[in-house]
Amino acid sequence: MTLHTDAQTVTLAIIAVALPFAAFVVNFLLLGKSKASGWVSTLAILGSAVLSLNVFFRVWDNHTIHMQQLWFTIGATKVQVGVLLNNLSVLMLVLVSLIALPVHIYSTAYMKDDAGYSRYFRYLSFFCFSMLALVVVDSLITFYAFWELVGFSSYLLIGFWYDRDSAVQANKKAFIMNRIGDIGLLTAIIILFTQFGTFDLYELFKDGGLVAHSFFINGEWAAGLNYIPSVWHYIAFGGIFLAVAAKSAQFPLHTWLPDAMEGPTSVSALIHAATMVAAGVFLLGRVYPMFNEAELTTLAIVGCFTAFMAATIALTQNDLKRILAYSTISQLGYMVMAMGVGAYSSSLFHLVTHAFFKCLLFLVAGVVIHQIKHIKEDNSLDIDPQDIRHMGGLRKKLPLTFIAVLIAGLALVGLPLTSGFLSKDGILIQAFDWADGRSFMLSIIPIMALLTSWLTAFYVARLIFKVFFGELRLLKAFPSLQIHIGDGHWAYKLPLILLALCCLFPLFSLNPFSYETSWLYEAFAPKHAAEGQSIYHLVIPALVSVVSLVIIFCAYVLYIKRGDGMVVKNGLLFRISYNEWYIDRFYKRIIVKFVIWLSGVLYWVDRKVIDGFIHLLEKIGLAIAKATAWCDKYIVDGVLWLAAELVQYIGNFARRFQGGKVQYYLYSMLLAVIAVFILKLIWA
Repeated sequence: MTLHTDAQTVTLAIIAVALPFAAFVVNFLLLGKSKASGWVSTLAILGSAVLSLNVFFRVWDNHTIHMQQLWFTIGATKVQVGVLLNNLSVLMLVLVSLIALPVHIYSTAYMKDDAGYSRYFRYLSFFCFSMLALVVVDSLITFYAFWELVGFSSYLLIGFWYDRDSAVQANKKAFIMNRIGDIGLLTAIIILFTQFGTFDLYELFKDGGLVAHSFFINGEWAAGLNYIPSVWHYIAFGGIFLAVAAKSAQFPLHTWLPDAMEGPTSVSALIHAATMVAAGVFLLGRVYPMFNEAELTTLAIVGCFTAFMAATIALTQNDLKRILAYSTISQLGYMVMAMGVGAYSSSLFHLVTHAFFKCLLFLVAGVVIHQIKHIKEDNSLDIDPQDIRHMGGLRKKLPLTFIAVLIAGLALVGLPLTSGFLSKDGILIQAFDWADGRSFMLSIIPIMALLTSWLTAFYVARLIFKVFFGELRLLKAFPSLQIHIGDGHWAYKLPLILLALCCLFPLFSLNPFSYETSWLYEAFAPKHAAEGQSIYHLVIPALVSVVSLVIIFCAYVLYIKRGDGMVVKNGLLFRISYNEWYIDRFYKRIIVKFVIWLSGVLYWVDRKVIDGFIHLLEKIGLAIAKATAWCDKYIVDGVLWLAAELVQYIGNFARRFQGGKVQYYLYSMLLAVIAVFILKLIWA
């Protein structure tokens, strides 16, 4: 893509970013607690979506637009601020606004009875503004600023119901774990600046840019260079990895995301689909040219392990939103792994397709939870409305919701005719191509990824069967239950329909079985890619689809025909899965306790040693001051007083000889003569 300056396109992009912020300001300053705040935010994000699409069609696969101006100067360093519009940024601009639009519409109904309705939309608008700005800025300085604002916005939304202790603990956990990633990102930014003297993303990471010439050793950018990265390169990579692991919930910093379900379900849909967790993968896409082969392999290993681990945990969870949260972690692992194996295009492809079907799944979960709450309130039950063990048979009561979850579930599994089939199979095929000729340990990566896709089929089937098939389990415990539920308001239905359509293949490719023909894949694929297809292009899609269908049938037999009768709930593997690999417990019992203990030790050292030393110095200083005061009062002042008294005495004594009486003068003269005579005799 050639570089251009197009003021009109940049202006449209800036307005698209600014509209949610304008909605935030209007809601905060003018509307207060008015219900109109919901529609102000919704109209603002609608405007952003329209403008983003305009910008997208102007830039996509055409040319790069980069405009900037001087922000400030420190010494010889000039820091610029501007907008960078290329395929990656305009894709994310459209994705964020198009996902946020149905979430806003849905939220007007989902949150209508909540006391914090207007506050919710203020936070939501600010969240969207932060993410939209993040994807178009051209400087590492402004990127970091909006990266922080995305984290802060998510903190506000996760802890939206701040009167719940669980919500407060969840948003603190998310905030603290993301601070670890933020430190890593800041470290990487500082290293990049010290190495290259600029914060400009375009200059650093364009093809053949500063980083490509100095850091990168991947054949696509620097073929033939015998370059050994410095230690600073690995530290910068470590910082980037921490940032990605924290924001996109990769092992070992993934444990905050399941707890983030304490926020409203509509917030979960936005966070998991196209905003916060997508920011980490977007960061990888922005700085991809800096990674060498060893670092890409590290990404592949961590991403693959995260995907597998999260899928195994999702198998046994009973909280509806928690299952979807671990599903998100697993799919993000696919994206990170894809970046590591060189499947850059497929990673971004899956980021987009996943946004639609995961947003749809969370909105479906919101409908289900909302209706179970109605049953709970109508019958005064003490149940958890998110526990799938209370559900069942809802496809009869919620037919549209059932169709939506079926489409989204098939896309998540990656079955034919869905968008997920195209993007996920692309990752798996390229992973197997990448592993050819590599060591045995690395060849395990695509095999684990394939196994993960089958685990996905099982937990998705389990969720759908337990929630929508059979009979409502609450009826067994409460036969006289009053049930008055349905798909709900049009504001629930319209987002489900729109997102369900986006989960099907026509939006991305006219050929439902070839990811290479997708307009999205083609835009990011290397232009010099080798022609021809390996055997994996035929084997992997067939293997994924056939085995997934067999697994879905097995889940149907297990959960519908036999009613959980074959599920082993006391085995070692079940306990590991159900207890989330004990990772969170390890953090709480080892890491957190150690940090608290270390804090206590440091507090003791501060109070007893440092403060004790300071107090000792204080006492020594006071003692010296008192001694000095005594010396000043009794010695220095005493000497001065004695001298004054002596002078006064001598003066008084001498004054007596000046009394004006002649006889005293004669006596004085006589005494003086006698004294002189005596002294003369003595010296003689």
